[in-house]
Amino acid sequence: MRDNPGMLCQQTLKTITRAVGVGVHSGRKVELVLRPAPADAGIVFRRVDLPVPVEIAVDPFAVSDTRMASTISPRGDPGGPRVQTIEHLMSACAGLGIDNLQVDIDADEVPILDGSAASFVFLLQSAGLQPLKAPRRFIRVRKTVEVREGEGATLKWARLEPHHGYRLSFEIDFGHPAVDATGQRVVFDFATGDYRRDIARARTFGFTKDVEAMRSRGLGLGGNMDNVIVVDDYRVLNSDGLRYDDEFAKHKILDAIGDLHIAGKPLLAAYSGFRSGHALNNKLLRALLADETAYDIVTFEREADAPRGFAAPAAAW
Repeated sequence: MRDNPGMLCQQTLKTITRAVGVGVHSGRKVELVLRPAPADAGIVFRRVDLPVPVEIAVDPFAVSDTRMASTISPRGDPGGPRVQTIEHLMSACAGLGIDNLQVDIDADEVPILDGSAASFVFLLQSAGLQPLKAPRRFIRVRKTVEVREGEGATLKWARLEPHHGYRLSFEIDFGHPAVDATGQRVVFDFATGDYRRDIARARTFGFTKDVEAMRSRGLGLGGNMDNVIVVDDYRVLNSDGLRYDDEFAKHKILDAIGDLHIAGKPLLAAYSGFRSGHALNNKLLRALLADETAYDIVTFEREADAPRGFAAPAAAW
């Protein structure tokens, strides 16, 4: 952490960068152009393929679908123009401390690239990060907020607790031999860990038994072993194996970081999840923001006063 008397500022990109790929669910080719944005603009997706381009600002109440991915639409209208599978790009923005960004996209789904956030991290860092002359605003959690669903074998929950920093823990429970043989619980602390090294390379995963059902619903059409960890009834099928011993649990943390960055500001909190997913993560954000006593908005006039993990500049890839 730098001992800098200047305030902790918002960040955007220095230059434009772009990527071309396929949507993991739609299977369609898509081009993404990432552009710098001014202070307090937030992260805004812009559907440039429509006759009149439509802007969709990232916001917990813009989330219109959470089946298999986080999808946003204007005002959360499920029948409106949408952008789906935003969580990996949002995770990379959170990991690098990017607050403001315009994302031009010529289809309704962010490209999956290699199935992790690493390609997005590389793209963003290649464009360079630019501090802006405005204080970085944080949502500081002041009391515990929790959402739960199911009970017994179907129980899942997600929780935010007060913490001076940002720490996440996630526990998975798939009851699958290949997944059970890997680490089931991961804790990642922005103060002591390195997002790019520890989390960003964890890929999304899918089970062969679910493929037929997904494709009948028009999902998973762009998935393959270049962008998904594929698991049959017993083992991982990818010839190169896993990138981390606990890659399944780490990908769930990667997703949670992305889902929570939809809050529009970085969190100062400890997040815990047990079998949580996009739907429950969004419910958690909405529950937090619905209770004005549960949080406040804070800035740091001196970088030195910010929690570790936020004040240090992002290093080169």
